[in-house]
Amino acid sequence: MRIAVDAMGGDNAPDVNIEGALMAVDQIPDGDSIILIGDESVLKERIPSKYIESGKIQLVHASEVIGMDESPVIALRHKKDNSISVMAKLAANGEADAVVSAGNTGACVAACQLRMRNLPGVNRPGITIVMPTSGGPVAVCDVGANVSCKPINLYQYAVMSSLYMEMMHNIEKPRIGLISVGEEDSKGNEMVKKTRDLLRGDKRLNFIGNIEGHDLFKGVCDVAVCDGFVGNIILKVSEGLIANIVKVVKEEIQNCKSIIIKLLALKFKSAFKVMFKKYDYHEYGGAQLIGVNGTSIICHGSSVGRSICNAILAAEKLRNEHLNEKIVDFLEKSNYQGAANGQ
Repeated sequence: MRIAVDAMGGDNAPDVNIEGALMAVDQIPDGDSIILIGDESVLKERIPSKYIESGKIQLVHASEVIGMDESPVIALRHKKDNSISVMAKLAANGEADAVVSAGNTGACVAACQLRMRNLPGVNRPGITIVMPTSGGPVAVCDVGANVSCKPINLYQYAVMSSLYMEMMHNIEKPRIGLISVGEEDSKGNEMVKKTRDLLRGDKRLNFIGNIEGHDLFKGVCDVAVCDGFVGNIILKVSEGLIANIVKVVKEEIQNCKSIIIKLLALKFKSAFKVMFKKYDYHEYGGAQLIGVNGTSIICHGSSVGRSICNAILAAEKLRNEHLNEKIVDFLEKSNYQGAANGQ
């Protein structure tokens, strides 16, 4: 298996991408390799020659980089030899089995759609993240790939994320919730109401109805479906809240003058570490761009080496589980051919 990594993508590129690749290269099976894409002269300076000579790490030159703040459409049009497009092209040509990038999210989505294409029957791909909660992991889709959705898109997100949770997290018949402004059927806009009808109409899905934002962390569902506009806000608010809680707890303990509190803090230090690790997005590596004809992992722009390493290992597992084949099979047996009728 060959995993292509956009070495120039992200806030801290290329160093964290190289670090993550070096961390992962000793954990992937013999015969597999990591392809780093970017300025070859820069990459050669930072990678021990033994990895290149052994073939465990391969280099592919890309002369241009798409910045995190650039318009995806304009950048893809004018920077033909950018690392994201080269990465997606390798996958499209069968020269890479999976792709990983912490670069410009919009550019990653567009390049993968343009080069790798969608799976048969999939109207638009979505970004699926896994959020740790007290009730277990919850997949949320979409969190930013498609901000203007149709009901068929959300139905397909539910199908794909449900199969993802079955395969990757061993959850039988994942419970699917549709994010809305209330649990009642009368709540929500027209898109939500029409999506609810589609989900209820497919008896193969374990659809539980509408859920609200606070239900995500209560363990009421295993899959939560929404459009990319809502999903991205949920993602960013959750990340900010968790980071702020960690910061406040640390500051309160440091500023506290009570010896008893400080001793208790030391006693529960290991418990705090477990909790912080559980809610640390670096542990999950990245989010899957689900629905494209290949395996694509999109990482956070502020990823560290550990994030990239975990994303590479997740890509390896996803590819080996043959998730895409199961998605195509499920949709072929569906009554809702959204790609054909434009619902």
